[in-house]
Amino acid sequence: MKLSSLLTESQIILDLQSEEHIPAIEELVEHLDTIGMLTGEAKDDALVALHAREDQISTGIGSGVAIPHAFSDKVDNVIAIFGRSLVGVDFEALDNAPVKFILLFVVPKKDYNMHLQTLAAIAKLFNNCEVRKQMELAESREEILAIFGSRPSRIATDRVFRMDS
Repeated sequence: MKLSSLLTESQIILDLQSEEHIPAIEELVEHLDTIGMLTGEAKDDALVALHAREDQISTGIGSGVAIPHAFSDKVDNVIAIFGRSLVGVDFEALDNAPVKFILLFVVPKKDYNMHLQTLAAIAKLFNNCEVRKQMELAESREEILAIFGSRPSRIATDRVFRMDS
C-alpha cells in the first residue's frame, strides 16, 4: 500500500497558519475534526497523546520535516493529515531549521507495527530533496497527493481509513 492511500485532498492543508509546533499540531487536529475524521473522545485522546509525544522530544526530524504521531485506543484505523507551511514552523527540530512539511498521524494502539512502518515510509519519502522541492512548489492539493502517489514509499498493511472528498 502506498503512503498516499492514507491521504485524500481533504486531508491536505496547503498553508498552515501556526508558527509554533504545538499550535500547528492543534491546527491539523482541528482540521481532522472539521472534516469528521477525528472527533469527540478520539480527538481529545489524540491531542493528549500528541502533546505527550512532543514533550518527550520534538518530532521535527530535520530538513524542514516533522512527523508528529501518537497511539490511541479511540481510533480503529490510521488517521493522517499533511500540512505545509509557507513560512515555516518552529518545531524545535533536530537541525533547528523551520519545518515546512508536517505529516501527522494517529495509529490504533493495537497496531504498533503499522506505526513503525508508517514512520519509516514518511522518513524515506521526505529524505529525498527532490520530493521536498516538489512539495514546496505544488500549487494544489491534487499536486501534493500526486507527489505522494508517485513515490514508491510503501506501508505493508491494508489497515487504513480513507475519507473520500
